[in-house]
Amino acid sequence: MSLSNAPDTASVFGSVHLGYIVIETQRLADWRRFGTDAIGMHRDDLDTGLMRFRLDEQECRFLVRRGPAEDVVATGWHVDDHGAFERIEARVRAHGVRVVVGSAEEAALRGVERFVRFPGPKGIVQEIYTTPVRSAEPLRMLASGFVTGDSGMGHVAITSTKPTQLRGYFHTVFDARLTDCIEETISGVKLRIRFLRVNERHHSVAVAAVRGLPVDPVRTRVQHLNIQAAGLDDLAWSYQRVCELGFDMALSVGQHTNDRELSYYARTPSGFEWEVGWNPVVVDEATWEPATHQGISIWGHTPVGRTIVDKLAQFRLGARSLVRSEDAVPALSGAGNADG
Repeated sequence: MSLSNAPDTASVFGSVHLGYIVIETQRLADWRRFGTDAIGMHRDDLDTGLMRFRLDEQECRFLVRRGPAEDVVATGWHVDDHGAFERIEARVRAHGVRVVVGSAEEAALRGVERFVRFPGPKGIVQEIYTTPVRSAEPLRMLASGFVTGDSGMGHVAITSTKPTQLRGYFHTVFDARLTDCIEETISGVKLRIRFLRVNERHHSVAVAAVRGLPVDPVRTRVQHLNIQAAGLDDLAWSYQRVCELGFDMALSVGQHTNDRELSYYARTPSGFEWEVGWNPVVVDEATWEPATHQGISIWGHTPVGRTIVDKLAQFRLGARSLVRSEDAVPALSGAGNADG
C-alpha cells in the first residue's frame, strides 16, 4: 500500500474497469426474484440479509445487503495492477481526501482480496481493488452469458445538478475521457447527458444534467445501472421474463443514438432502473472524436405504462434534492471539466 502523498501524473486510463456494485435494500425477496428469475443472473445467498449475483467467473458482481437506502451505496473498480492502484490511491490522498482500507470481512463479501474506499459524488462510495476472487462453482443462470472482460461489467448513470464537477472528479481519479454527449427534451425539460469512458467501453459513467433546473428529478443516487447481454436472445428472453413476473418496465426495447446499443430499462425493487443491453460500439482510441447527438434513441425506448400522475410523482420525489446539497467531493472535482 502506497503511503506517498506525491501525485503521480502517469495515466491510468485503460487500467480501470467497473467491477462490482453494492446495493442496500429492505426488499431482499423482491431483489432475489428480480435478479435471478427476471434478469437471469447467478445468485448466491450468504445469509438472511445478504446475497450476491454473478455474471461470470468473478465471485461477486452485485452485493445486495439489507439496509434502508434502497439505492446503490458503492461502486467497485477493478484496477489492472498494483502500480495503477497505488497511483489512484496517491492521487486521492494528495488531494486531502481520506482513504480507508476495507476489512478482510468486507473484502470477502465483495469477492476481492483487498480494497480501499474513498468518498464519491452523490454519496456513492468509490472502491478500488486489483485482485478479484474467481469462483470454481459453475454458473447457474437463465442467461447464456454477459459481456465483462476488458470493458468491465457495464455502466452507471447518474443525474446531477453539478455535471462539470462530476466530470472533474472522474477525470482526476480515473483519467476518464469524454466519449460524447446527448441532448434531449423530455416533457419540456432539456437534458444534456455526458458519457465518460475509462477503457474501451463506450461509457462506464453517464452524467445527466437538467438544464436550468435546480432539482435532481431522480430520488435515488443512480438513475440506472447497465449490464451487457451476451446475445440478442438473452436480451429478448429477459425482457419477456421481466414482464411476465410483474416487474415494472420503464422503457421498451430501443436503440441508442450514440453507442448504438439495443436495450430496455426495467424498474428495480429499489426504484432505480436496470438496463439490459446488447452489442454497443467499442471505442477505437485512434479515431474516436466526441460528438453531440440529438435525442437518446434512434427508435424505441418508449415509456411503458407511465401517466402524467407518475411524472408528477417523480418530480415530487426529485424535489427532495432541494433540501440536501449534492456532494461532488470538491477536493477531487475542483472547478470541474467543461465540454470544450
